[in-house]
Amino acid sequence: MINSTQVLYFVLAAYFDTGGLKYLNFMIVLLLYTFILSFNLFLIVLICVNRSLHEPMYFFLCSLFVNELFGSTGLFPFLLVQILSDVHTVSASVCYLQIFCVYSYGKMEFFNLAIISYDRYLAICYPLHYNRHMTFIRVIIVIVLIWLLSFVLNIYALVSLISLRLCGNILNKVYCPSFSIVKLACSDTRHHDIYGLAVSSISVYVPLLIILYTYMKILHVCFCGSKQTRHKAVSTCTPHLASLLNFSFGVCFEILQSRFDMNYVPSILRIFLSLYFLTCPPLFNPIMYGLKLSKIRVICKSLLLNVIF
Repeated sequence: MINSTQVLYFVLAAYFDTGGLKYLNFMIVLLLYTFILSFNLFLIVLICVNRSLHEPMYFFLCSLFVNELFGSTGLFPFLLVQILSDVHTVSASVCYLQIFCVYSYGKMEFFNLAIISYDRYLAICYPLHYNRHMTFIRVIIVIVLIWLLSFVLNIYALVSLISLRLCGNILNKVYCPSFSIVKLACSDTRHHDIYGLAVSSISVYVPLLIILYTYMKILHVCFCGSKQTRHKAVSTCTPHLASLLNFSFGVCFEILQSRFDMNYVPSILRIFLSLYFLTCPPLFNPIMYGLKLSKIRVICKSLLLNVIF
């Protein structure tokens, strides 16, 4: 049995020789990463410099966009290096760092979506009390707390993962997922499994319950309220629901792939779907919120007209 501290590197076996196409793949991934950086940075700066966007919902969106940058940066530079490399290995320290970034991103995504749904619940169901509940100080405290909670949960999980004794170093993935390393363990993983279940309850099930509860209340108000209330709910909740469904789809496939044999799925499709939750939400979220939220859309049109004329 080999202790994980003695594993100096991992082999990423999901990569295969694409010949000259690797340069095309590199350019496609680089272009995708550039779009993600540009769209998210643009909206972050837009929210920060425009006083009309200094509202709780936009601060929470800013946290969401920062998380998109955090998660994509934990993946894309690594992918770009691996695509051009002839030997697909990664040092153990880099692998564990990527696990920390990717899983922190996943937890923060659910936390951010839950906070945004709660914010919409207060704005739609209790508009007269909204400003009293959602003060600037409370918004900042909530954002800091969910980021700290995500990091603390992942630090403990990472320590537990590193302490496992491993019997191999081959990962059948294009990046470093925690569950693939756990499968290599030849020591008892019950402690790690129990902690993983507890963390899933905190970072996935609790946010989903909050989202479910808030949307039940919002739907009730929409059915009983005025046309203006329904329009407000649709305009602000549609991009949030699209973000939630988009991210949840990718996460569900990755969970299914980690629990069941997916070898019957073509390798290209398997790789694409395993990367979906790390690539598509960071790309589509800023586009959806930019197009659907009227304040952001108006400011973007104004900036575009100023540039043209």
